[in-house]
Amino acid sequence: MTSNTHTSRSIRRNRGAAAVALAAATALLAGCSSSDDKSDPLSGDKAGSDTVVVGSNNFAESILVADIYGEALKAKGIKVSYKLNIGSRETTYGLLKNGTISVLPEYNGALLAYLDPKATPKTVEATTAAIDAKLDSKLTLLKPAPAQDKDSVTLNAATAQKYNLTDKSSIADLKPVAKDLVIGASPEFQTRQQGLVGLKDVYGLEFKSFKALDAGGPLTQAALKKNTVQAADIFTTDPAISKEKFVVLQDPENLFGFENVQPLVYKSGLSQDGVDALNAVSAKLDTATLLDLDTQVQSENKDPLDVAKAWLKSAGLD
Repeated sequence: MTSNTHTSRSIRRNRGAAAVALAAATALLAGCSSSDDKSDPLSGDKAGSDTVVVGSNNFAESILVADIYGEALKAKGIKVSYKLNIGSRETTYGLLKNGTISVLPEYNGALLAYLDPKATPKTVEATTAAIDAKLDSKLTLLKPAPAQDKDSVTLNAATAQKYNLTDKSSIADLKPVAKDLVIGASPEFQTRQQGLVGLKDVYGLEFKSFKALDAGGPLTQAALKKNTVQAADIFTTDPAISKEKFVVLQDPENLFGFENVQPLVYKSGLSQDGVDALNAVSAKLDTATLLDLDTQVQSENKDPLDVAKAWLKSAGLD
């Protein structure tokens, strides 16, 4: 995974801050979210030896997945407390190393870019192996979920319909028509391997033109909706995909790398029963499911804890 991926995902985190603030405020008013836990996430206070502390970074999806993992542990009779909405990877990684938090939902590609910016693994397994080689000895990764939150080439509904493309179609299927399409993304997308350079090298795509917008945010989404651009870089679990009926094309050559959800764990802070519970969750969490759950939280303003509990029950994991 390249440092470009890390940069892109860092931008995405900042973009989600407003959604996080709204979700947190809603949860506090409702009085039912795991964010009711009053512990200061940056205090460094360690929970008792019989308590698993589940943390999250400061964006909505991380909080949601933390709730999913935490409630799955509770369902197995494990005592859980939460330290949610903490902040950047630099902060959460340190809190994991000193045992302040026991479990954190991570993204394998972004974590590897943080640990080893020069690494370029070709498979999910190689990504995990590369992370393991750089991880602090007190930490370990559990099994990755199929769910990925990564960059993509996404079409608006009209363009997809015009060219008979679906979410089963490949980026390669754009080759005959790319010359007629405007693609929009963050400015750096124009010069990245994981951008226009790679789309030409790997898939043979040459677009009509490029429009500099933002990193999958409101500018990009609005331009795609209005057909100012017909294709765009949208993150694969963004609720706008469902809301606007955007069509995400498959990336069989893994140009955009790997961004699987994967629990990062403080080894001595989680029992084997806990490991098994989290692996069982990850096995059932795919991208389509995560997109649906994100949409419920970010677009429908549902409490993330309620969404987490409902999905665990539907998946037979409660």
